[in-house]
Amino acid sequence: MAKILIVDDDPAIREILRAYLSHEGYELSEAADGVSALALAPAADLVVLDLMLPEMDGLEVARHLRRDLPDLPILMLTARGEEEERVRGFEEGADDYVTKPFSPRELVARVRALLRRSGLHDRLVYGELEIVPGSREVYLAGRPVELSKLEFDLLLTLAQHPGMVFSRERLLERVWGSDFFGVERVVDVHVASLRKRLGDEPDRPRFIETVRGVGYRFKETE
Repeated sequence: MAKILIVDDDPAIREILRAYLSHEGYELSEAADGVSALALAPAADLVVLDLMLPEMDGLEVARHLRRDLPDLPILMLTARGEEEERVRGFEEGADDYVTKPFSPRELVARVRALLRRSGLHDRLVYGELEIVPGSREVYLAGRPVELSKLEFDLLLTLAQHPGMVFSRERLLERVWGSDFFGVERVVDVHVASLRKRLGDEPDRPRFIETVRGVGYRFKETE
């Protein structure tokens, strides 16, 4: 999932944003000042940036980010709602602007929109494994993994719900379709093939676990 950097010197605001964005499954990092934000930004896919910050204000941070990380989406968050301030924010590189007090749900929706525009909204990352549903690509330790259509659909179904146990019957319905006529054994065959391509050992799984007598689940990251 996308990595979001929250930059705000108010702990209460960071807590609110953390609660709503983590609920959406985003991986979060936080900074309380502009200098720390610049240090953390290269690892982020999007920055939620407050305007009023100690040491270096949000406009200056945005200026540095746009120069050094031109493709990084910036959502500016500030108590200043005047048109002139919004214009300055956009001129310095902000991609969107939300004023305080704000609706957390609206902010999450704007984050989704920015990530969708940048092509990162649907990316799932679990350790060395990266899944890009839009382009149906899979990478392991940065290297592409070739999967069949069924293998990809099976992996995506499991990975979108880490920790959830799927019975073979349910996987048949979701991946093969409700009109599929065949035996449940076909699920085991494809899981075995998928594990092999991911370098996953059944007795020491990194990604796909067997739940004996039930089915399979994608292993939750530690």
